[in-house]
Amino acid sequence: MLFIALFAASGIAFAQQKKTSAEVLYFKANLACCVGRACNALEATVKKIVEKNWTDGKVVFHQVKLSDTVNNGLIKKYNAKSQSLVIVVTKKKKETSADVSTMLSDFAAKHDTATFEKDLTVKIREMIK
Repeated sequence: MLFIALFAASGIAFAQQKKTSAEVLYFKANLACCVGRACNALEATVKKIVEKNWTDGKVVFHQVKLSDTVNNGLIKKYNAKSQSLVIVVTKKKKETSADVSTMLSDFAAKHDTATFEKDLTVKIREMIK
C-alpha cells in the first residue's frame, strides 16, 4: 500500500514538472481613457478570448495595474506601459515571454476582433507547444 502511494505521488510530481502553464498579462494604467472605456474594452476583449479558448485553465488572463506598487517587479521585468500585453509561458520550470502589444495596438486601431483572436491564439499555442 505504501509503495502504491509513493508511486502515485512520484507520478503526480513528474506530471507537474512537465506541465506547461501560460499567463496573458494585460498592463493597465489609471488614466481617464481607461476609466472612460478604451482600456476596459481592450482588456475585456483579451480576457474573453483567453477564457473562450482555454476553458481548462491552462492559459489564464491577469490584469496588472501599473499604479499598484506590488506589480513593480513585473512592470520592470517586461518593460510594460499602459496597454502592454505579454504572454508568459512556463515549461519545465523555464519561463519564456512574448510582448504582443503591437498585436493589441493593431486591434485597437482596426477593431478586427476575428483577426486579433486568431493571431493571439496562434501565438499562445505556438508558445505552449
